[in-house]
Amino acid sequence: MITQNLSIIREQLTQGKLIGLPTETVYGLAANVFNTKAVSDIFKTKNRPNSNPLIVHVASISQARALVKRFPEKATLLAKQFWPGPLTMILPKSQIVSGLVTADQENVAIRIPNHPMALSLLNQLNFPLVAPSANPFNRISPTTAEHVEAYFPAIYTLDGGACHSGVESTIVGFENDEVLLLRHGAISIEKIEAQVGRILNRTASEKASLPGQHKKHYAPSCELIVSYEPLFMLSAVKHKKVGILWYKSVQIESIHVEVNLVLAPSGALDEAAKNLFSALHSLDHMGLDLIIVERLPAEGLGITINDRLDRAASK
Repeated sequence: MITQNLSIIREQLTQGKLIGLPTETVYGLAANVFNTKAVSDIFKTKNRPNSNPLIVHVASISQARALVKRFPEKATLLAKQFWPGPLTMILPKSQIVSGLVTADQENVAIRIPNHPMALSLLNQLNFPLVAPSANPFNRISPTTAEHVEAYFPAIYTLDGGACHSGVESTIVGFENDEVLLLRHGAISIEKIEAQVGRILNRTASEKASLPGQHKKHYAPSCELIVSYEPLFMLSAVKHKKVGILWYKSVQIESIHVEVNLVLAPSGALDEAAKNLFSALHSLDHMGLDLIIVERLPAEGLGITINDRLDRAASK
């Protein structure tokens, strides 16, 4: 059920129900962080394992500080630069945050979303929200209210339009005086390093203990292959209904496939990121046997997009 009525959404949350929340990254399936039953309902509704922690969305840095024991100096620098925005920070949680939210870990994932309707809602509530992506576990992330409604028609979704960034937040942690990159996301490594100096890449370790880091994720209902040479892959899959998702342009339009889509006609990686999940949703509803996606350049947001595609393609 799609609505732009904040009163309805506030009432749903206050009653301990789940809602679809627009953010600049993807839509979240949100609930009161302090309502244990509502948080538990998120895991059940998404069929998400309890071992996969949730991200807490807050309205301000002061609200974030109230949920943690320590806020390192470099976390303060990053918060001032990137909040509101698609940066999630892993910080030592205070006792008021349930272990259900953090998968019984001592740290909590926190961010301030950069979306006017989400911020307006958060400022009208007297509690923060947990909000993992509003999709069944391992399926394509939603970037419109219609995507959420297709997954969860009985849940009220606040319609905030199409998501601006289109991919999930970057996640960082802290160890001594070092900043650790834990998940590639909508903010590139280069932008973070411009604020705090060199950061350490820890994305390969303990992936399932962070939001969105299971090996298989973001997947359509049919098989997906990622390749630098989609036409080469096409030659090996005759007699199948195939769709190709190209990076900048269709390489050969005369080849026989069901559909060709282009992520970023301009070639801009931020455009590709914004369109990624929407394009996958479109292809997923065409009854295809196979989706072939052209791999992007391994730089900036291209690294983030390739990460999402590799997880979508994982068997």
